[in-house]
Amino acid sequence: MSEEILINVTALETRVALIENGLLQEIFIERHNHRGHVGDIFYGKVVRVMPGMEAAFVDIGLDKAAFIHASDIAAIDADGFEVRDAQPQLIQQLLREGQFIVVQVAKDAISTKGARLTTHLTLPSRNLVYLPRSKHVGLSQRLEDEQERQRLMEQLEQSLERESWEQRGGFIVRTAAEGVTADEFSEDIRYLHRLWLKVNQRIEKTKKISAVYREEPLYMRIVRDLISPHVEKIRVDSGQSQKEIKQFLQDFIPESVAKLEAYAGDRPLFDLFGIEDEINKALGRQVMLKSGGDLIIDQTEAMTTIDVNTGGYIGSKNHAETVLKTNLEAAAAIARQLRVRNLGGIIILDFIDMTDEEHQRQVHRALVKALGKDPAQSSITGISELGLVEMTRKRTRESLGQILNSPCPVCEGRGTQKSPETVCYEIFREIMRIARAYENKVLLVMASEVVVERLLDEESAALAELQELVAKTVKFEVEPMYTQEQFDVVLSG
Repeated sequence: MSEEILINVTALETRVALIENGLLQEIFIERHNHRGHVGDIFYGKVVRVMPGMEAAFVDIGLDKAAFIHASDIAAIDADGFEVRDAQPQLIQQLLREGQFIVVQVAKDAISTKGARLTTHLTLPSRNLVYLPRSKHVGLSQRLEDEQERQRLMEQLEQSLERESWEQRGGFIVRTAAEGVTADEFSEDIRYLHRLWLKVNQRIEKTKKISAVYREEPLYMRIVRDLISPHVEKIRVDSGQSQKEIKQFLQDFIPESVAKLEAYAGDRPLFDLFGIEDEINKALGRQVMLKSGGDLIIDQTEAMTTIDVNTGGYIGSKNHAETVLKTNLEAAAAIARQLRVRNLGGIIILDFIDMTDEEHQRQVHRALVKALGKDPAQSSITGISELGLVEMTRKRTRESLGQILNSPCPVCEGRGTQKSPETVCYEIFREIMRIARAYENKVLLVMASEVVVERLLDEESAALAELQELVAKTVKFEVEPMYTQEQFDVVLSG
């Protein structure tokens, strides 16, 4: 498996693409006028406590008040450490209105929902996550090799014995730490110690709502979090960003400095690798499969649904084999689309019906395997009696569609609009209402061109009958600025 990281930086936005074996796997976008806040730490003020929801709203200086649930509020002992396995408390016992509190953003604001907060503070470095208020030491669950897990714990313990300080806190070994030595852990620990001292000083000094720690820019976070032995190239099209990344690599991952490459070609970096086309495809509903089948992806407020169709694929064997082949291809495509589009929350997958239980197991295994490469945490059910698979995928930031698109002002998210025929009948009903209420002999209908044309053509006979019934003359005027659904019926001279 070979991977490349492409970094496109402009004055307006930063975009990072992760490519695996020539295919786009993930796209990250950060617009500089409204960057994400996941990982940022704030000194906030509780503005409303809601006992019925076991939650509270906290003002952290963003457009919308952020949300914190009682389960995300840690009990703190006299030494300033979280009390593990503490009895759950009611929200009104934990917080009061007007209270100041140190919180970290766990999920960005999405759609109408404010940011989700936690008091379980964490600070990341290349190989470790520091837990300043915890004494827990552990490893990422994504490190699966038992021998490597044991070796990493031994290396970390050696480092912690060397780098001792008061109020040390806890550590989690990150997935990226595979193969790391005690010396490398020591570098991370010293860096995190210095960082926490600065953050803690800001917390102690501040008296108002403010940010006390902000995460690194997107291109630095991506290099820190995604670089691995599988990454062969990091291409950057900004000289300044390339210098910052190079300095970071020299300090923390010197063996990867040679992978960094400044891109200065005439053709835009994302055009050269076909990323712009991939982004545009990821905003559409339909995803074509190589076999001729397709996926139809619909994202709503409550959930995302993905429907698998055979399309034009008829296969060379029997029907069951055709369905199996399409579903297996779809399972891999679904896992990739979830990452590319960054779809989260509840997801319902509607595979083509399979009667053979072994075929069902094969498709389910293929889906689980494909999802195993996804860094976002997910849980998945078996195939139900209706042929559906229910799954959830952790959502921490807006999806690609939410970042790049805005709701359609015409259909307001329905995805369809009333047909010209329906609008014509609505106009007829409005004419009847106005004719009964007013004595004017002439009415003026203002509507879009397509609706007026239908009224004067296909609906002309019905219109003549209506004018006779109400004993009024109806005139028409095309209003270029009206959408297909808009119209007005007004009194005319």
